[in-house]
Parts: sequence; C-alpha cells; structure tokens
Amino acid sequence: MDMKTYVSEALKTESGIKDGRDSRLLHGAMGCVTEAGELIDALKKHIYYGRELDEVNLKEEMGDMLWYMAILCDVLGTSFDELTDMNIAKLRKRYPEKFTSEKAINRDLGTERDELEKYA
Repeated sequence: MDMKTYVSEALKTESGIKDGRDSRLLHGAMGCVTEAGELIDALKKHIYYGRELDEVNLKEEMGDMLWYMAILCDVLGTSFDELTDMNIAKLRKRYPEKFTSEKAINRDLGTERDELEKYA
C-alpha cells in the first residue's frame, strides 16, 4: 500500500472527537510517544529480562506509530513522501559522504534548517 492511501485509510479510524488542530497535534504526538514506549518496553523485556523477542508485537507498535504519524501528516498538510525527502536532504547536509561521530557532534544546525525550510 502506498503511503497516501495508508493515510487516507488510517484517518477513517481516527476518533470522531476532533477538537481542532492543536488537539489533533497533541493526540498524534502523545500517541507516537506512547507507542514508542511500548516498543522500547518490549525490547527492554527481551534484552534485560530474557523474554523471547516478539517481532510481531514490535511491528504492531511500529504500525501504531505510523497511524499517529498519519494524523500529524494530515494536520500539518504534509505527506510521508515529503517527510522522507526532508529527512534525507537534512542528513545529506549533515553527513555529505557518510556518518561520522565528529559530524554528529558538531552539527551545522543553520545549514540543516535552511535545507528543511525549502519544504515549507
């Protein structure tokens, strides 16, 4: 399924309670954090408690994060395609050749922001 179709389908399952832009932004952001917490908890239990790694559950939590991201995309009038393009453009500015610890520590945030602004 392409991401445009995914967003359209995901939004059909969004709560009927839509108190406006800020409420939907908060719902999407809180949901991403909650699902990320569930993902990390599953990894914690696997790594530190010896629980079997449940890859189906990991994928479910990742999918749930996408669902909340779909709300955020809709509210902000963007798309997953635009987000991936923006992210790669930023990373190309940060790491022109490849990742280095030095570049990760000494980032040129102004140049990165300039690149992101091209998508505004």
